[in-house]
Amino acid sequence: MKLTSCKMAAASTANFFTTSTAPCNSKPYMVSKSKSFGLRFNSPNYLRSFSGLKAATSVNCESESSFLGKESTAALRDSFAPKARKQNRDTVTRFQPRASFKVAILGAAGGIGQPLALLIKMSPLVSTLHLYDIANVRGVTADLSHCNTPSQVLDFTGTAELPNSLKGVDVVVIPAGVPRKPGMTRDDLFNINANIVKDLVEAVADTCPDAFIHIISNPVNSTVPIAAEVLKQKGVYDPKKLFGVTTPDVVRANTFVAQKKNLKLIDVDVPVVGGHAGITILPLLSKIKPSVSLTDEEVEELTVRIQNAGTEVVDAKAGAGSATLSMAYAAARFMESSLRALDGDSDVYECSYVQSELTELPFFASRVKLGKNGVEAVIPSDLQGLTEYEAKALEALKPELKASTEKGVAFANKQPVAA
Repeated sequence: MKLTSCKMAAASTANFFTTSTAPCNSKPYMVSKSKSFGLRFNSPNYLRSFSGLKAATSVNCESESSFLGKESTAALRDSFAPKARKQNRDTVTRFQPRASFKVAILGAAGGIGQPLALLIKMSPLVSTLHLYDIANVRGVTADLSHCNTPSQVLDFTGTAELPNSLKGVDVVVIPAGVPRKPGMTRDDLFNINANIVKDLVEAVADTCPDAFIHIISNPVNSTVPIAAEVLKQKGVYDPKKLFGVTTPDVVRANTFVAQKKNLKLIDVDVPVVGGHAGITILPLLSKIKPSVSLTDEEVEELTVRIQNAGTEVVDAKAGAGSATLSMAYAAARFMESSLRALDGDSDVYECSYVQSELTELPFFASRVKLGKNGVEAVIPSDLQGLTEYEAKALEALKPELKASTEKGVAFANKQPVAA
């Protein structure tokens, strides 16, 4: 029996296909940790229970990436618990699925929330997925529950059910809020989305204060400080566990650079620092891996496009919405990284907008190392040896980022939290 290859992501693919092989014992095995590896099953039930693939006697996975560039193969391997053993003449490693984390999406019925929920449902690390929104979430849950991946999906509607949606949750992701429309800046969203984020984070503080919190709701430069102040007022603030999701800027930077220089996308890594709006988004094109040569004109062109990529989508949709699919993809990548860190992977790095001492600003997006307790380290090396263009851009973004942060703090302090 054969299952044709399926592409997990446009930027980098994970191809799964089945073939007939000689049967082995009743437990699944995985051969050496090379780029191409195989999983052999004597029983088709292993496939049905794990990833929803069609039943077959074996699975071969050739993957460099799903969400995570070169690290996705390791991510897939790390979603199993290994036990080495000898069989015949080949040394193989036994694996068992280890889906153990509970995730909540607050704003799951929205334009970002729905595709994000689908992508998270595909993660082998998620055991339970809670979908919360003020309306229309029951249908989303019913639809998603038909996907034959292992995680259980539960729906929660309205503020009365918000606390239950957060019970026992390991990671909370918040895409709730209104989307941008043509002519709107992220700051135009502030008055509406600031209140939404404040109310949701209050509930998180009351119900699952130890959870990782991923803030997607714009303007991230302000909503993350709002969340921090709410958590402080509740007495449960842990700066290591609060993240502004700036992964879309990294995803866009990687994509645009690869297209511009005709590079293999899977190899490209561009650190993006600063914030998540306009000129506060600073791609460090001198730090691209692999190293490439860019003219001054190319640097300017790429920087401006990366900074305005969200507006590019808003304008292209002509009033029908904002960037939702690319945002969901990027948020799923950051979610997978967080889950890998929680699961004990000691080599997880992402860019994120966090409390930081890297500059004089209280919050700053940069590359961070993730661990079981959140941010283990803020990586300073990306800000060393900047080009003149990048150094000037860094100084230029600071006043705007500072103002956005202060605006969020002032809002939170004027709005008393619920007891």
